[in-house]
Amino acid sequence: MNYAQLTSLIQEYCQSTETSFVANIPNFVQYAEERIYNTVQLPALRQNSTASTTLGNQYMALPSDWLSTYSLAVVDGSGDYQFLLNKDVNFIRQSYPSASSTGLPQYYAIWDDNTMLLGPTPDAAYTLELHYYYYPPSIVDAGTSWVGDNFENVLLYGSLREAYTYLKGEADIIAEYDKKYMEGMAQLKRLGDGMERQDAYRSGQVRIPVT
Repeated sequence: MNYAQLTSLIQEYCQSTETSFVANIPNFVQYAEERIYNTVQLPALRQNSTASTTLGNQYMALPSDWLSTYSLAVVDGSGDYQFLLNKDVNFIRQSYPSASSTGLPQYYAIWDDNTMLLGPTPDAAYTLELHYYYYPPSIVDAGTSWVGDNFENVLLYGSLREAYTYLKGEADIIAEYDKKYMEGMAQLKRLGDGMERQDAYRSGQVRIPVT
């Protein structure tokens, strides 16, 4: 389901083409996307980027779309990946009181929403590889999205719940939209937080107990 189809369905279900309602459809959809993305972890929400440290600079700039970190690794002089441990800023400051204490970084901390602090201060230009959580482009802007292509019912009913609330619609209809949304979210969580995090070799195939 693309954005044009989603927009058409929202208007059809809500039986409204009023100007202000139509103008707010992008907001309804983006509110629904944000709710979905903060409820279930999906591969579509993972991003990867690389950067280089600078000799004597203990700070690393974060990507503009960064929300949280999955992992941060530094590639040492032998080409091996060394994963850094996440610590508080005060831990790094206590462990390396002077910024002149240099070496291969072992720890990182969130300095602010744009920067990470590394400890110790890098003693060379190392490659850093960051895996992080982000919001993918909205279907509103891109025209399509992973959720729209694979779980269109979740996106549709999530958007309808926002849209019908805006219209101050009847409580029983809002409840029905919410029920449909939650049913779809249960299936999505089964995939994103369950099936995609295991395989048959280690976990065995999904089985229902027989009595």
